[in-house]
Amino acid sequence: MRIVVQRVKEASCRVDDKITGSCNKGFLLFIGFKNGDTDIEIQKCLKKVSGLRIFEDENGKMNKSLKDINGEILAISQFTLYADCKHGNRPSFTEALAYDKAKIMYEKFVDLLRKEGYKTETGVFGADMKISLINDGPVTIILDTDDL
Repeated sequence: MRIVVQRVKEASCRVDDKITGSCNKGFLLFIGFKNGDTDIEIQKCLKKVSGLRIFEDENGKMNKSLKDINGEILAISQFTLYADCKHGNRPSFTEALAYDKAKIMYEKFVDLLRKEGYKTETGVFGADMKISLINDGPVTIILDTDDL
């Protein structure tokens, strides 16, 4: 499982010119799954996302978590996080988890974020989404369960 975490002032997702999800100050999460991912990877990422202290405290240090600032989440599915560009210029996505399985995993992860108390909105799984954001910092963190 791989997540690109962007600290944002705001973010939104549009599908067919309609906003499907948005968030104010918090995280924009781009979430991808690979073959072999299980609930174990979901739990690892949930723990890491919940614990990330990348919001500034009163001294200007990145020391506060999403919960500390009562932040929000926009969670976007993105199989292209598992693009393999080793051979040629056209990416291969064979490492990405199949659509049906990835959708189940994505929905599970989003449900767990909500159960943790985070206001979490989403895009539309598998749709052509247009993402707008104001990156705060910019701060971008890449989480990969192979490295956690």
